[in-house]
Amino acid sequence: MGPPPRRGAERATREPPAVTAPPPLIDPSWLAARLGRPDLVVLDAGIGAHRHAPARIPGARAFDLDGALSDHASPLPHTLPAPADLQRELRALGVDDRSTVVLYDGAGIYSAPRAWWMLRAMGFDRAAVLDGGLPAWQAAGHPVSTDPPAPAPAGDFTARPRPALLADRDAVAAALTDPATAVLDARSRARFTGTAPEPRPHLRPGHLPGSTSLPFTELLTPDGRHYLPLPALRARLTAATAGRPHLVTTCGSGVTACILAFAAHLTGHPAPAVYDGSWSDWGRPETGLPAATGD
Repeated sequence: MGPPPRRGAERATREPPAVTAPPPLIDPSWLAARLGRPDLVVLDAGIGAHRHAPARIPGARAFDLDGALSDHASPLPHTLPAPADLQRELRALGVDDRSTVVLYDGAGIYSAPRAWWMLRAMGFDRAAVLDGGLPAWQAAGHPVSTDPPAPAPAGDFTARPRPALLADRDAVAAALTDPATAVLDARSRARFTGTAPEPRPHLRPGHLPGSTSLPFTELLTPDGRHYLPLPALRARLTAATAGRPHLVTTCGSGVTACILAFAAHLTGHPAPAVYDGSWSDWGRPETGLPAATGD
C-alpha cells in the first residue's frame, strides 16, 4: 500500500529547517533538564477525565483533543482537523517550525500519542511523548503548577501534510485485501470479537474483516503508564503483523490506534498509517460495510 501522489500545494510548501529532532519517547529527567527553554513547548493532551486537569507540568498548555484540536464539523469523534485549522491552533499554542514539542497526558500513555501522530501527519518531526505522562513526572518529584499558563507568543508552525500517514475508509478497505498490509485493531479483544458492547451504542459489534487484534494495553506496562521495552514492543508487533511490511492501525475513534502507530515508529516502522474515524466510521450501520465477529 504505497503513499498517494503528493498534491501541488504540498510540493510548493517550503521544507522545514534542518534541526535535530528529540527522541520520540522521553522520560521526566529529559524534560526536567530542558524545562523553561524558549524553544520548548509542553502540551497537555489529556482527554475525558484528564481534560483541563487542575495540575499541570509548569508552562504546559492544553492540546485539546476534545475541543479545538478535533474537527467538530465531522460527525465522527476526534477527527483530524483540516491542515489550515490545525496550523492555526498550533500557532496559537506557540509552536514554531523550530520548536521542540513535548506531549503528555494525565493517564500515563493514552492520548498523547494521538497528538504526536497529528503533528507527524502534518510534517512536524520535532515532537516527543513523555513516557508515563503526568503521573511519572510527579512520581519523579518534579513540580506541578495550578496557575494558568502564560499566553503563548504566536508561533510560525507550517503544516506540511503527509497523506500516507492518514487512512480513510477506502484506503482501509484496500488494505484489508492487500497481503502486504497488516491492519491492527487497538480495542480490547472483547470489543474486537463483539462479545462486549461498544461504548457508542449506535455502532455495530465486531471488527474489520481481515484485521488483527492487538489491544493497546498489550504494548504498555500493567499500570498502563509506560511503553514496554523496545524488544518486547518489537516482538509483539512482529507477531501481530506476521511480517507484512505495511501497517494501518485502527481502534474506536482513532485515539488508541495512535498508541500502536507510535510503538511501530519506535521500533523503526517508516510510515504506520492511522484510520481516522476507525470503528466509529466503519461500524455505523448505515455504511453497509461488512463487520466480523469472533476471532
